[in-house]
Amino acid sequence: MSFFDAMILGIVQGLTEFLPISSSGHLVILENLLNIRTDTGVLFDVLLHFGTLFAICLVFKKDLFRMLVETIHIFQDLTANLKIYISNKMHNAQVTPYRKILYNNYRTMVVMILVSTIPTGIIGYLMRGLVDTWSSSLLVAGLGLLITAVLLFVVDNWQLGNKLPKHITVPQALAIGICQGIGVIPGISRSGITITAGLLCGFRRSFAVRYSFLVSIPAILGAMILECGKLKSASITWSLGFHYVAGMIAAAVVGYFTIRFMLNFVKRKRFRIFSVYCFIMGIIALVCHFA
Repeated sequence: MSFFDAMILGIVQGLTEFLPISSSGHLVILENLLNIRTDTGVLFDVLLHFGTLFAICLVFKKDLFRMLVETIHIFQDLTANLKIYISNKMHNAQVTPYRKILYNNYRTMVVMILVSTIPTGIIGYLMRGLVDTWSSSLLVAGLGLLITAVLLFVVDNWQLGNKLPKHITVPQALAIGICQGIGVIPGISRSGITITAGLLCGFRRSFAVRYSFLVSIPAILGAMILECGKLKSASITWSLGFHYVAGMIAAAVVGYFTIRFMLNFVKRKRFRIFSVYCFIMGIIALVCHFA
């Protein structure tokens, strides 16, 4: 892999991971068009994911810190409630009231992201074999991009909702998690399908995008863990290692600015432009497949 190839793939990963246009679909198209093949490709995928993960954490560092603090407090309250339960049972009466667990937006977000992650992990794990098979298929990527285009077109004409974190329900969180799991299919945009699910659930546009980014953190971590399991000992030269790190940095930098762009874009623009783009790229992928 050349330095140019690594930079291009890093930039594409940073852009398409957070724009609703499918990073996997674009990487399939680029790798077929540029004929990029590497013996240590799994390591490069892990580094690209690390770059995008770093970008999310940097943008949402304040939210993530608050969520971490609230997670600790949730465990403390659950422990206290367990002690209260035991005490009440011993006295055969509810002497002490239980502590409320979900009383602010951050606590609700922590629990609902966890709920969303469960179906995502199950679907992603069960589909890992198919995804490996489809990872270089222009046909699958093209069809996935066309599906993404339809989803974005439909939701762009959907009645706008106004739900905030406190309004999320468990079924809605599960639905978003299922959609995120389906997003492992090449061409199906993870951010596109989760934003669509959020908007169909009645989320406010800005919150649907924000939730999509935050719920991607455990999904990206899970993908990195699965990919690390495929790593094999391979001789990597200093030059190749430098190219890989450069691609990772490119993914992180471009990803950071792409997230910032999307958070501002969603306040004043609609998703139709992404729908048209995915349709065009889907057609290109299908033409290349059948050519």
